[in-house]
Amino acid sequence: MVTRLLKRKKPVKPVNHVDMRLGDGWHKRNFLAEVVVPSLFTRRHGHKLKPVFPDLATGQVGITWIGHASFLIQTPEHSILIDPNWAQWLKVIKRIKHPGLAIHDLPAIDLVLVTHAHFDHLDRKTLRAVARDQPIVVPEHVGNLVHDLGFNHVQELQNWQCFQLGSLKITMTPARHWGARVLHDNHRGFGGFLIEYAGRSILHCGDSSYFEGFKEIGERQNVEIALLPIGAYDAPTKRDVHMNPEQALQAFIELKARTMIPMHFGTFRLSYEPLHEPPLRLLERARELQILDKVRLLNEGEPAVF
Repeated sequence: MVTRLLKRKKPVKPVNHVDMRLGDGWHKRNFLAEVVVPSLFTRRHGHKLKPVFPDLATGQVGITWIGHASFLIQTPEHSILIDPNWAQWLKVIKRIKHPGLAIHDLPAIDLVLVTHAHFDHLDRKTLRAVARDQPIVVPEHVGNLVHDLGFNHVQELQNWQCFQLGSLKITMTPARHWGARVLHDNHRGFGGFLIEYAGRSILHCGDSSYFEGFKEIGERQNVEIALLPIGAYDAPTKRDVHMNPEQALQAFIELKARTMIPMHFGTFRLSYEPLHEPPLRLLERARELQILDKVRLLNEGEPAVF
């Protein structure tokens, strides 16, 4: 008998991985002195609200922004957490705004979705606190980071793969970003999630910079509500890794969605732009494009029914 030794495949970077080289002019400003240190002396603001979750009728969905990229999505049958993060610190980066509600005020969670392994999106302490023997869905090569936290099933997805939980359908959609938890693991996947239930659809695009993939998503999927990032665009590395507000609106148009909900701003200061700037730029550009009525700014911790 001949025994064949199979070579282990070397992990490769996912498609749409951003260029990790430092951009022009990255050295001209000091992120530590201009952003990190002043943030240490900034008092946290915002309030944890005692949420009153609505009784949803057939055909309705509830969306609660917790802060940053964290959302609670509710249907008449399910409660879904996306990128839950109650951390007060990301290593040396201070959380400037409190989560919109206390973690113990969450309803029973049926499913958790994590878009990628960055510390501001995959917080192991938070995930351990919400794990109650339910499934969690993550991109490929991210499962080993959550296997030991208390979930009964860890499902890894590649782009366009689906996960079904009863009447709920989850599809992983492409993004342009990177997924490394630490410097040497660029093989980890990243993406967004399209949540479909009873004819309704919500897209959380993950942590994406602008790319032509939004057109493809809009052509392949019926996106009704789009949760799109608008902050952290003036990166200290000068890399193009996040969308600015104007790009987010362009992505919204190309997705052919009906409602835009902005996220990924005002919670952690991860780049040079002031915390208050992203929503102001968003509303100004939406007014110019005559789509202001399609933009819905949520307050952290306040459930909204759609």
